[in-house]
Amino acid sequence: GDRDDPEHSLHWWAYARGQRSIVLDLDDSADRDELIRLVRGADFLVESAAPGALAARGLGYADLAASNPALVYVSITPFGQSGPKARWADSDLVLQAAGGPLRLNGDADRAPVRVSAPQAYLHAGAEGALGALLAHHDRVRTGRGQHVDVSAQAAQAVATQSLILAACNASPAMERASGGVRLGPILVRFVYPARDGHVSITHTFGPAFGPATRRLMECVHDHGFCDAALRDKDWNGYVLLLITGQEPIEEFERVKAAVAAFTGAHTRAELQRIALERDLLLAPVQSIADVAESEQLRARDFWRPVRHASLDRAVPFPGPFARFGAMALRDPAPAPAIGAHGDAIRAEAPRTPVAPAPSSAAPAAPGRRPLEGVRILDLMWAIAGPQATRVLADAGAEVVRVESPRHTDACKSIAPFRSGDFASPVAFYNYNAGKRMLTLDLANASGREVLLDLVRWADVVCESFTPGVMARFGLDYASLRAVKPDVILLSTCLMGQTGPLASFAGYGNLAAAVTGFASVAGWPDRAPVGAWGAYTDYVAWRYNAIAILAALDHRRRTGEGQHVDLAQAEAALHYLAPALLDHAVNGRVQRAEGNDDPHMVPHGVYPAAGEDAWVAIAVRSDDEWRALCDAIGRADLADEPALATLAGRRAARERLDAAIGASTAARSATETESLLQSRGIAACVVQDSAQVYDDPRLHGRAHFATLDHATHGTTTVESARFLLSETPTRVAGPTPESGADNDHVLTRILGYDEARVTGLVVAGAFG
Repeated sequence: GDRDDPEHSLHWWAYARGQRSIVLDLDDSADRDELIRLVRGADFLVESAAPGALAARGLGYADLAASNPALVYVSITPFGQSGPKARWADSDLVLQAAGGPLRLNGDADRAPVRVSAPQAYLHAGAEGALGALLAHHDRVRTGRGQHVDVSAQAAQAVATQSLILAACNASPAMERASGGVRLGPILVRFVYPARDGHVSITHTFGPAFGPATRRLMECVHDHGFCDAALRDKDWNGYVLLLITGQEPIEEFERVKAAVAAFTGAHTRAELQRIALERDLLLAPVQSIADVAESEQLRARDFWRPVRHASLDRAVPFPGPFARFGAMALRDPAPAPAIGAHGDAIRAEAPRTPVAPAPSSAAPAAPGRRPLEGVRILDLMWAIAGPQATRVLADAGAEVVRVESPRHTDACKSIAPFRSGDFASPVAFYNYNAGKRMLTLDLANASGREVLLDLVRWADVVCESFTPGVMARFGLDYASLRAVKPDVILLSTCLMGQTGPLASFAGYGNLAAAVTGFASVAGWPDRAPVGAWGAYTDYVAWRYNAIAILAALDHRRRTGEGQHVDLAQAEAALHYLAPALLDHAVNGRVQRAEGNDDPHMVPHGVYPAAGEDAWVAIAVRSDDEWRALCDAIGRADLADEPALATLAGRRAARERLDAAIGASTAARSATETESLLQSRGIAACVVQDSAQVYDDPRLHGRAHFATLDHATHGTTTVESARFLLSETPTRVAGPTPESGADNDHVLTRILGYDEARVTGLVVAGAFG
């Protein structure tokens, strides 16, 4: 869309659907009074003004809650509401730098590179929705609203896959490496060539990934691209062999060359067919245009035709983020014209909040958390599922996490590891803190009996198996409902419970490939590199948590449980909605554009003094351009008439990038950050794990929590990415360890006696 024509902004079209629009000037007393009138009848207010800007006009949380105590007031800002840097200038690039993911993305011989489709405020917006629903859950019981303070920097940090925790857990940092990761001399590659593009492969090792890598190498061998010796390596223990030197790095390079020769001999479609037939962790890297033609999305009726007033045809918009069995999400109307409903809204009679009025008889209990009393049975693994229930545990839910003795959680095989100890996986701790940890064999009849008793106990059951697995265990929704009629079952997987790719199992790097994310991160002249890691996991976990809260609210109002089908790919596509609409409306296919931005120049990641040190800079206006020239001592550039406009600077951006890079390379990244921020220019150090951990903007929000650890004394995990003013979340308990709570779950939650537990052990219920 045209930035100068907001009515045709595709961001507006994507994210303002179903809304009504009124324009208010908050410096005008009459308009301010109108907003106050509207807020008195509102349940939620969502705002993204600079910290303190609304309070200065008498519109802060304390001001508005005085007349509407049930109000949930959500504030979304770059760095949170308080702190010395709360008012710093920001942009999508700067927030990706501040939160940590930018450091991981790109080629080792070039600057770190962002996802070309802006992501930071989408992460923040989803956090705002999650925080608002938690506040609402508490309000239903107490009648009291509260302030939800969201930091976009903290929200973005989730996209590091816990690697911002490396330094504070005495683990070596990962280095970016062309869509893979480098740990010392070991380069793990995830992007491989195909005859007509690229594919993504979860090409790694350890107990969780080794079996899939074995299947991959058997396939490479069967197609004639490696010998039996290469096929038959110890893929479960391969990382340790490399680290100890028992396996030369040169041999690992030979492994990757064989895989590349195999993939390069086939088209993406051929490789996807082979992957489905042989259960490989491989997916095609699809463009935005490929996504629009997806057979899987078409089979699931994902696209919703919407006809905007300015179009002569309907165009496909992304559909529901989840499929709720008992409450279909409505298809919202097209985004409104700006101010279209102003007269009607002003003429409406005052509304009354839906939330109950607070009880004046008894004050709310201090230290309460919003989900106290909610019981969740968590059968999920890896990131997108466990991270969702982790934040619900922080909010007070009692979560029992069930692990299989037969299958190792993927997060136990990925860095960082506490003090380099492979038995202490930090990501696993980060996604499971605060839960009761139970090991249970669902392939065993006695194990399934225990599980059904836990279903009777639970309000919500969550699972992330490949579709059909729960049914084979006799644990499908109908079976669970038979023992717990109002149970809520959340089923979440890569592609959803139905469709031709329903059986396609894997991780978020594969879903990121098939949904287009991989194609919009990298350099135009090179293979795609991102988005880094299991990217759709970092999106889908919030939707999983939101779906659970929505289903709980529905059950409170109706008494109904339901089955929720949440496809990670479909939820994540909402983060690419403007790019998908650009293709549908304009026929344009957004691709990787390095750090270029159509609306900001200069805009990039520039070298700083020191090894692999970088600073992100985004110039958002002509005034900021002149301020930048003054800051770096280049008045000659400010005096060039051709550079006074965005169009002129875009035409000269290579020359400008060189000039800015020459200046930044002479200073530390911190010096440049301070120099430019003091002039109102968005700039930030491209922070690595140690810098993120030392960032006062995050420490001021208690973003990091320390837990007791049986072997290493302590371990550090992340806290929630929003602050609740009345019911703060907190991380409870010691570092989670597999099976640590078996006795508590069996005897205290389920009430089994010693004889029953002994019988279950003998029967093999726990593996």
